[in-house]
Amino acid sequence: MASKPYDQSFLTTVGKKIIMALTGLFLIVFVIEHMIGNLLFLAGPEAFNKYSHELISLGPLLWVVELILLAMFVFHAFYAITIWFYNRQARPEKYRKLRSAGKPSRKTISSTTMIYTGVIVLIFLIIHLKSFKYGPYYSTTINGVEMRDLYRLMVEKFSTPYYAFGYVAVMILLGFHLRHGFWSAFQSLGANHPRYTNAIYTIGVIVAILLALGFIVVPLWIYFVH
Repeated sequence: MASKPYDQSFLTTVGKKIIMALTGLFLIVFVIEHMIGNLLFLAGPEAFNKYSHELISLGPLLWVVELILLAMFVFHAFYAITIWFYNRQARPEKYRKLRSAGKPSRKTISSTTMIYTGVIVLIFLIIHLKSFKYGPYYSTTINGVEMRDLYRLMVEKFSTPYYAFGYVAVMILLGFHLRHGFWSAFQSLGANHPRYTNAIYTIGVIVAILLALGFIVVPLWIYFVH
């Protein structure tokens, strides 16, 4: 009796899009949490450094979370690039104009530049980790507890124009990426009913704008006010 063929459903384009959708939504949740943590900078060095120290103090649990995040990034990026190459081969002709196609296609500048904004954000992430997580270690003492002075490092980095405005530019691109990515994720998961498609799309736009604004507040405040 012949054996059943191996189920390759998750190797199809649809399967890859589902993986991209799930990992993308997971990463959006992480980005929201990260933005909230960043905004604690505005509460002052004590609040910000204590928050950072509490995260570091999680120890092995933090390592597990970081490994999960790394896996999410790798899967999301890998399948995004794979699907992009597949689409390029299937339709090599480039769009003549990058403009919104309106309803129902939802084709916008955000959707047609997803691969490029994604690559830029990925490169930025590597630079960002090198600059902060693995950057200079300054220490401070709060309530008798010695901890990393991440507040000082933030001020040091964002006081330079190339990092402050480079960060702002990338966060704007991240907003463009999320604008389409949020809605596309739900579409890939089958939530494309006319009753709530428009609502999901609108929520995606709002989330993208709020996240972009939330991230650019701190570097601009450091550069112009601090």
